[in-house]
Amino acid sequence: MTKVNCSIDVHHLTRVEGHGNIHIDIRNGELVDAKWAVVETPRFFEVMVKTMSPARVPFLTSRICGICSISHSLASIRSLERAMEISPPPAAEKLRLLAMHGETLQSHALHIFFLAVPDFVDTPSVIPLVESHPHIVQAGLRLKAAGNAISELVTGRCTHPVSLVLGGVSKAPDKEKLEALRAQLDAVRADLDTTAEFCSTLQIPSFVRETEFVSLRNGNTYPAIGGDLVSTDGVRRDENDYLAMTNEYKPEFTTTKFTRLSRGSFAAGALARFNNNVDLLRPEAVSVARQFGLEPVNHNPFMNNIAQLVECVHIVHDAIDLIDDLLDDPLNELKTPWKPKEGAATGAVEAPRGILYHHMEVDRHGTVCRGDCIIPTTQNNANIHHDLAALARQAADEGKDDQEIRQLCEMLVRAYDPCISCSVH
Repeated sequence: MTKVNCSIDVHHLTRVEGHGNIHIDIRNGELVDAKWAVVETPRFFEVMVKTMSPARVPFLTSRICGICSISHSLASIRSLERAMEISPPPAAEKLRLLAMHGETLQSHALHIFFLAVPDFVDTPSVIPLVESHPHIVQAGLRLKAAGNAISELVTGRCTHPVSLVLGGVSKAPDKEKLEALRAQLDAVRADLDTTAEFCSTLQIPSFVRETEFVSLRNGNTYPAIGGDLVSTDGVRRDENDYLAMTNEYKPEFTTTKFTRLSRGSFAAGALARFNNNVDLLRPEAVSVARQFGLEPVNHNPFMNNIAQLVECVHIVHDAIDLIDDLLDDPLNELKTPWKPKEGAATGAVEAPRGILYHHMEVDRHGTVCRGDCIIPTTQNNANIHHDLAALARQAADEGKDDQEIRQLCEMLVRAYDPCISCSVH
């Protein structure tokens, strides 16, 4: 077999949010260099929250990301509520969870159908699929629309929520609109079946690099807002111990930080949540996982796409049940009165791309004096970096050419669904 020689430079990777570069150098079949480098400028949101009123902070931090704005808003709200000992009413907690479901559904639909699927059908974008696979594109659009509809009804907008506030939520959704939303979600269950059937025809690359997976776990429900910090390597910590869970450090070749825990890197996201919480998924979602042979602990990063599909099934069914509960609730108590209080705490939520930490400190004057945010993609960057090296080495050993190696490496990064601008918050 001829030994592979190739030099791959991707500036910038397409079909991801933000700007990141891939560099692979293989000489005589040996991997010389492999890098995943984020090249965006930091945006200093953590500095901007200083001196702000706690009530205003969630509206600013939601701007960290246009895709995960609900997660950022709720991470800030949770950290500030824990710091100032504010307990939101049960109805508000249900509405917040429903809002999280909406965000995750629209984000996963965007990634699966419009960013990842083109890789598996060998097209440069989703555009050719409009003619070749119109039913798949339409299914993706309906699922994304359903997620957007949840977000808009519960938070007031599809992005950058306005009704998620300290103490609860500021407005109850109209019940007629809730009933219409329930019908919309019931209808897209058929689209999930169509998606699962289509994805079962795709050839998922065979690649395994054993790693550690980190997520939230509360032991009662599939993770979304709050819980213990757990890993597949047996680590379990309190929510406030987020720094010990992340251990950020800064490589010289990238503008974002890397993280590590028990090993040189770890992964967050849908596959991590699945690996740590499969027993808490709804039966309908478990059935789809079995259809793809997805069982914990799965170490193939390409299966993150399938884990996202499994979560979509869980979310749609769980959202329908949540709406049924809300329809039976008078929704009279939505917000707990509060006063600024000195304190500090961490709020952890499961954003679509993985566990998201916001840590906020409030001083005796009732203003925020410190903020710290650790983003899912920040936590995934080191794992992407090490996966690229292992994948490139495997591809070289298999005698793949430059184009095949490049495509596999691009697919790998996209499988993580990175939110690159978010990681340089």
